[in-house]
Amino acid sequence: MSFVPLGDLRASSGINHPPFESSRPRLPSWFKVKARTGPDYLEIKHTLERLSLHTICEEARCPNRWECWNARTATFLILGDICTRRCHYCSVETGRPRAVDEAEPARVAEAVQALGLRHAVITSVNRDELPDGGASVFGETIRQIRQLNSRCTIEVLIPDFEGSEAALVTVCVEKPDILNHNIETVRRLFPSIRPQGKYQRSIDLLARAKDYGVKTKSGLILGMGETLDEAWEVMRDLRSVDCDILTIGQYLQPTRDHLPVDKFYDPTEFSMLKEAGFAMGFSHVESGPLVRSSYHAEQQVSSD
Repeated sequence: MSFVPLGDLRASSGINHPPFESSRPRLPSWFKVKARTGPDYLEIKHTLERLSLHTICEEARCPNRWECWNARTATFLILGDICTRRCHYCSVETGRPRAVDEAEPARVAEAVQALGLRHAVITSVNRDELPDGGASVFGETIRQIRQLNSRCTIEVLIPDFEGSEAALVTVCVEKPDILNHNIETVRRLFPSIRPQGKYQRSIDLLARAKDYGVKTKSGLILGMGETLDEAWEVMRDLRSVDCDILTIGQYLQPTRDHLPVDKFYDPTEFSMLKEAGFAMGFSHVESGPLVRSSYHAEQQVSSD
């Protein structure tokens, strides 16, 4: 077991992000994780390798990977590992995706069964070149999991599907237990940080999902240049569309080719935001420096 500085979780790669000229600041004392590969961690790793599956835990270099895998939880990444978008905070590779793997949903279901998961989280890269943005693969993955694992609850973390109503319906009709779509940043920063997305489009997606009777969730990343007042605004906008669950975490620069950290928030500030979120009416709020969108996800299914 060793301590790993989070800023070094990823070596430099060929990701097509514009360079940011900056020196990465020293991380605050609370940013240390235990790199511990126990039997559960190794079983998940070997199962993923055997079934040729990806996880966002690895592709996004999540700092909680060791904790979550040792607790037998992981977030599956479907539709390949190459994204058609270029968000300046994200370490997932950008480029031309490979062909859709039609057998992938069945392999995800097999992994869920093999690992005995009680709660499965499914996310994807953006696939804007596909007519439905990959929504049909989300739907098929939900169906396959339920065929093999009827007691497993399912959370999907979906892209915005470029605003397609038909694509959203394709996912919602399968009635995932939680539908997550991360807003990620504040309205002012959206064009520069998520240039191929639109703030209002993401808010509208969550509103429409709620209309279809699905429990909704979203996540906010802090430290990319926003103010606290702007963070409050995002939280209010999410509650205005009756979003149920909120996650708030600290941005960490994956490589020097990515957006530099503007600010490290103190743990007390995250605690304040958590209290504010509950006061606004969110049924569950995870807020802390190391929180990511799937952190403690199983605990959120029964929140009301």
